[in-house]
Amino acid sequence: MKKIAIAVLGFFLTFSVLAHDWPHENISEAVFALNVEDRVPIDIIEELDNSLGKIYFFTNIRNLKGEHITHRWIYDEKVMADVRFEIRGPRWRIWSSKNLWHTWIGEWRVQVLLDDATVLFEQTFNYKHQELTENE
Repeated sequence: MKKIAIAVLGFFLTFSVLAHDWPHENISEAVFALNVEDRVPIDIIEELDNSLGKIYFFTNIRNLKGEHITHRWIYDEKVMADVRFEIRGPRWRIWSSKNLWHTWIGEWRVQVLLDDATVLFEQTFNYKHQELTENE
């Protein structure tokens, strides 16, 4: 019995530690990526140069089944896109993408919102000019 109690306690402590590493209590992962394959973000990035025009924002939502979540893309304090998702399970992976015009240089933000406009999380990335190499 003592071993079972210790195992259960260990499980809860491990889960508690992992949950504290999450960006939000209901978001276990929130990243920008160059692609999403099989519901997994590929080539995670924090900045992007304007030679590449598409970026994905991926979030792993936890314990919000039945809610709706919106990815709000913001540039220059203007809402550029709202992408709404229905959360259909206790763990639901969602992603949205944005095609970026090469002149939209600077900081971009994506907010993860509930239907009542509560911001659960916000992540930024820098969209910058392509750096030219000496050969170009």
